Amino acid sequence: MSRELILYCDESDVSGKHFANFYGGALVESVHLNEVTDTLLSTKDALNLGAEVKWQKISEAYAGKYVELMTTTFGLVAAGKLKIRIMFTQNYYGAVQLSATERENSFFLLYYQFVKHAFGLQYRTAKQEPAHLRIYFDQLPDTNEKCQAFRNYVSGLSRSRTFRQAGITLKEDSIAEVDSKQHVILQCLDVVLGSMQFRLNEKHREIPKGAHVRGKRTLAKARVYKHINSSIRQIHPNFNIGISTDGEPKTRWSHPYRHWLFKPANLEIRPEYAKRKRKSPAPAT
Repeated sequence: MSRELILYCDESDVSGKHFANFYGGALVESVHLNEVTDTLLSTKDALNLGAEVKWQKISEAYAGKYVELMTTTFGLVAAGKLKIRIMFTQNYYGAVQLSATERENSFFLLYYQFVKHAFGLQYRTAKQEPAHLRIYFDQLPDTNEKCQAFRNYVSGLSRSRTFRQAGITLKEDSIAEVDSKQHVILQCLDVVLGSMQFRLNEKHREIPKGAHVRGKRTLAKARVYKHINSSIRQIHPNFNIGISTDGEPKTRWSHPYRHWLFKPANLEIRPEYAKRKRKSPAPAT
């Protein structure tokens, strides 16, 4: 009997100060699904985190609990039982020569690229035994017609040569939109994804209008982000959140955690989006 690969997908800010079009995925094999789900649910229940955890819910009172939940999450990642990928674009690199249709459907076109390439599914060998892919998207923010067309397009991956060579099958009825309240893996992915767009777009520096210091909620989110970053650095010591994670192409499948800075094939440099250099520049952390 073939294994199943269960892929949970989420998306965040389509625009931002420096980075945009954030997509995230969490992949778990069926052999680990119950363990991963039960472990996360047990931790969440022990911390009394309620029905659903989300990045936007983080407050000063709950920051410590979210830190503990992320410790559990990245323990599963480090153990190879859960894989996480984050993709985003940088405003500094602008796409050129896009048709009106491509611009209109850019959200779904980028999402398709994420599903197809972010986990390096093509580098999985059929010798690992055949596997059926199941995809759960957090509810998509568009019309029913466009969402259905997108799901149909994604299902076409099952006919691609790379998927066949990797021993992966994908049926149309194995692609669905779900309510994140019912999927704890999707909830934890939301926290990781939210933390990345928060830091990359420098929201950790924001000061409320009329105030002189950062707000308590901003400080709480910064605390959770720093813990997530520290957890990733235990896996990738030289990790830089603003660039694609280093490694040979086949590591797109083998690595437990990766980032992908998506750059258009035809691009132009937009200097107006360049970050102002500091006196002592340092890599993003």
